[in-house]
Amino acid sequence: MPLKGDRLPGSDLFTRRINRAPSPLLATAVPWITIAWASLLPLSPVIASAPVLPPLAFMFLVAWRLLRPGLLPLWAGAPLGLIDDLYSGQPFGSGVLLFSITMIGLEQVDGWLRWRGFWQDWLVASVVIAIYLFLAHIFAVFAGGTFHPAVIVPQLLLSFIAFPLLTRVIAILDLLRLARVRVLG
Repeated sequence: MPLKGDRLPGSDLFTRRINRAPSPLLATAVPWITIAWASLLPLSPVIASAPVLPPLAFMFLVAWRLLRPGLLPLWAGAPLGLIDDLYSGQPFGSGVLLFSITMIGLEQVDGWLRWRGFWQDWLVASVVIAIYLFLAHIFAVFAGGTFHPAVIVPQLLLSFIAFPLLTRVIAILDLLRLARVRVLG
């Protein structure tokens, strides 16, 4: 005997209905907008003497790339890195370079690891985030900062812990991206 609550939440978004289809604009724009929005979060009024907030725009980029490998084109790292450079406070060009190298590197990892699960994605993301934070710190040193790699340890640990939660947020946004909306005409 089937239970009344045996359907998954959000599963009615994909049932066939008259006048309903996935929006091409939503399907394309949601990843770009979420990564650009995450670039604006360093402007929040958090006062700290050291970097504590994880690089959310970079983490969103990695999470979207790992969840939906073919969704963002390979060149997407350059414009998204440019947006991140404008708001993150990093030296100009570091985000463009690091986001682009990450997209190329994740493409290589995707060709190398054909079948991935949660643990492999978390490990790949942790390694990529650690390399990104270290290289971003090196770019900041070249721009006139002091070299203290221990300063990024809290940011690194918070990034490792927050990544699984971030992937859940991306999965919910992916459901929104594929939601059926009314078609006119």
